Amino acid sequence: MTQTLTRPETPVSPPPPAPPRRKKHRDPSRFFRLHLPLAFYLLFTLIPFYWMLVFALRPAGETALVPWPITFEHFDTVWNGIGFGLFFQNSLIIGVGTLVVVTVFALMGGYALARFKFRGQRVFLLALLCTQFIPGAMMLIPLFVIFKSAGLLNSLTGLIIADTAFQLPLALILMSGFVRNVPVELEEAAMVDGCSRLRAFFAVTLPQLRPALVAVGSFAFIGAWNNFLFALMFASKQDKFTLPVGLSYALGEFNTDFGALAAGGVVAAVPVVLVFAVVQRFLVQGLSAGAVKG
Repeated sequence: MTQTLTRPETPVSPPPPAPPRRKKHRDPSRFFRLHLPLAFYLLFTLIPFYWMLVFALRPAGETALVPWPITFEHFDTVWNGIGFGLFFQNSLIIGVGTLVVVTVFALMGGYALARFKFRGQRVFLLALLCTQFIPGAMMLIPLFVIFKSAGLLNSLTGLIIADTAFQLPLALILMSGFVRNVPVELEEAAMVDGCSRLRAFFAVTLPQLRPALVAVGSFAFIGAWNNFLFALMFASKQDKFTLPVGLSYALGEFNTDFGALAAGGVVAAVPVVLVFAVVQRFLVQGLSAGAVKG
């Protein structure tokens, strides 16, 4: 008869108690260091927009701080009386056209600057950067002579070309930084699998650049939408005016209709606010991607 020996069970020790959570003590100085300055900055920023809405929505001759009763007669005046409908259409065409041209050329040029090495590359990048220090007013006379000889005065095409010429250098610099942030090994792996460089670009690199395209396109659109100097100098016919130029004509020689002027400002600001509201997430993502070199 064999006797089975059983191994005595070792007692299992209970797990150690979790350390008590420390209560987060609120820093009372945080309100004065962070929230209060931000509140003052927000108030300082929003007061002009509030006054613009007040003048646009309250009846003429009223001085109340709150627009009541609300009227839309000033919007009817600027849209139908002054012709802001046509100005809005011209600004939209110029803004979208500049967006498309700048984005396409910035994508091609930025990829070339980021992926290829050539003689004089640093000098070229420095020249692009130096163009941002040249005021647009200094180029008015040369551009006017060029556009006159090319028949581009009083045309939306000429305004698109002028806006593109001044928006493209910064867009090239930004896009080259975005492309550098995409690892080149991804393209090399695609080319090893049989893709050409062009196909590898469209299949691998371009999907990674969507936030960058949104960021560059947004800056190009806003810059063309708000441009006043070129539209004033290169378009003398009223049917080619843009919104900034149309707003300047709301200022009379002896009297100014502040209600109509404020309503025109609201009409000009709404598309910009909508663009940033829609592309805000992609814009922040694209700027943060271009700020870090991978």
